[in-house]
Amino acid sequence: MKVKRKRNEDFKLTNREKNELWFETAMTIVLLLLANIAIGNILTNFIRTNQGVTDGIFIIKQSITFGPWHQHFLSWEGLFWILMLLFDAVVVWWRIIRVYRRIQISRIIDELHYISDGHFDHRISFRLTGDNERVVNSVNTLVDNVIQSLDEERRIEKSKDDLVTSVSHDLRTPLTSIIGYLGLIEDHQYQNDEELRKYCHIAYQKSQQMKKLVDRLFEYTKANNIGEQRLEINQIDVNQLLTQLETSFALEAQKRGMEIRVRPLETDVTMAANAEMLGRVFNNLIMNALKYGNDGHQIWLTANQEDPNTVTFQVANDGKSIPKKVIHKIFDRFYREELSRNVETGGSGLGLAIVREIINNQGGTIQAESNSKWTTFTFTLPLKSTPQTS
Repeated sequence: MKVKRKRNEDFKLTNREKNELWFETAMTIVLLLLANIAIGNILTNFIRTNQGVTDGIFIIKQSITFGPWHQHFLSWEGLFWILMLLFDAVVVWWRIIRVYRRIQISRIIDELHYISDGHFDHRISFRLTGDNERVVNSVNTLVDNVIQSLDEERRIEKSKDDLVTSVSHDLRTPLTSIIGYLGLIEDHQYQNDEELRKYCHIAYQKSQQMKKLVDRLFEYTKANNIGEQRLEINQIDVNQLLTQLETSFALEAQKRGMEIRVRPLETDVTMAANAEMLGRVFNNLIMNALKYGNDGHQIWLTANQEDPNTVTFQVANDGKSIPKKVIHKIFDRFYREELSRNVETGGSGLGLAIVREIINNQGGTIQAESNSKWTTFTFTLPLKSTPQTS
């Protein structure tokens, strides 16, 4: 659920809130005036009943007056009312600000209740100041994070459902064949031993196909949970790694009429990574090139270092290109370029998904490009191990 944020507007009081503010202000003024009158009467009676206090006030007044026209202004009653008016102004202003902020908090609470009732596309759109503004920003951020988490949870649930559906589909096809041929054997629907062996062989092939799919699925699940595992970190010489890969796959490439070549780094560089996981990445990419690089003759393994903290690898082949309209899907689980589920290649549609999961969890990135000449998988990994938690 994507929510479009509205531009925050200045906070505006409703008519009811304005009336509440005016009422609170009027009540405060009335109470202060009553308090002032009461205090004034108490002081007046006190001064009149104490001659010493009266004489003291007269002496002070004579010492600070400069003419008869100051005497009335500087009477103790005038001075008292000036001080009380200043005090009253401060109290009224403090009271107005307090009530105003209480109204803001009340409005924020109402907005929270509205959101909690299920209106998750709603955000607090008014702009405040000070602590209340921070509260508004925190609420909006919190709701955004909750929505993000809910969307991620829905995506994960959908991903799990898709995974179960895909696995069920891929397992059902060979399982149906196995049951069918074993049923023929069980019912003695064969003419001779040669036909029996044929049926058994087909059932065996289909069971091997199922085993490969289950193994791939287990491998994908393991790669998907790599962030929760404690992996051994190995120091790997990049150039030596490429040389070993060239040697390991040379025979398989020769059988398919292809040749593996290497472009190493100009200088020896050592990277920290899990050797098993990195080997799995290269194994899947190279086998992918061998299986699907039809009419190709070369596979290039390249390493370069444009950033001192990372190393970039490329696995490229000059075989059949990947159509542009589907190249963005090739890292999806169970996606295969052929519309038919090719038994000969044994593709499960999980190899490249496993590659992406391993690289992402190791703090790297991967992308694919394909044209009429080359199909290239480019991935970048940090020299220091930085596994990402899922």
